Amino acid sequence: MRGLKPIFDFYLDASIHVALSVISLMGITFYLLGMSWDGTLMGFTFFSVIVCYNFIKYGVEAYKYLIVSNAYHRGIQAFSFVSFGFAMYFLLQLDSKIWETTLILGVISALYAVPLLPNMKNLRSLGGFKIFIVALVWVGFTVLLPVMDAKVSLDWDIWVLFLQRFILVVVLILPFEIRDLKWDHKDLRTLPQVLGVEKTQRLGVILAITFFLLTFLRDEVNLKEIGLRLAMTFVLIFILASQRRIMKRYFASFWIEGIPVMWLALFWIVDIFL
Repeated sequence: MRGLKPIFDFYLDASIHVALSVISLMGITFYLLGMSWDGTLMGFTFFSVIVCYNFIKYGVEAYKYLIVSNAYHRGIQAFSFVSFGFAMYFLLQLDSKIWETTLILGVISALYAVPLLPNMKNLRSLGGFKIFIVALVWVGFTVLLPVMDAKVSLDWDIWVLFLQRFILVVVLILPFEIRDLKWDHKDLRTLPQVLGVEKTQRLGVILAITFFLLTFLRDEVNLKEIGLRLAMTFVLIFILASQRRIMKRYFASFWIEGIPVMWLALFWIVDIFL
């Protein structure tokens, strides 16, 4: 088991797990909208998420955003360069409209960590707004890109899906905000810093319930979808109430971050047996 731990840590630290979560949400979008799965789009998204997250986590602290002294981080950096190559390979096979949207999402992601001008602050410093910026980018990758790729018109149900996905990502981020409370600088003004932990948890519960209730605003909905969203709502409320577990090293970085993967697996299981 000790031999597997470094591999598992690299899997988490190199953002492979979060990339799987992002493409799982993309897969759920394909499922909900009855689209054919696009392996090229999912491949591009998977590798680009690895590059983006690793740059935010390690690049901003590196000398000139490139040179890292830690050997472990150099390994992650090399993996990120390889991932960048794969991301470009898949991107070149996608429609030019996907390129344009990806560029916008990429710029937003970059500005989250790097200021536009030397005397300006990055988007991460915008206090409680940072989680909404992250959620917006996740929605862009997991809903907007699949819709554009399938050339589907933006009807009412898709707008509801946009809103639900945005709320879902915000709720998934809140436990990380609570976990990082004791490390985050006060100037960041995260929601737990501004509202306190209990009020942040209550806000998360309200958002989780809203996420579920929005299902009934869709023009087309079935019992399986209602049941799956209800299950997700209970999971979200559970993790928000698990303050002690949140503080454990792997609970947030593996279990909470892996919720979209488990949700997609549940979609498959229900689809097979019901």
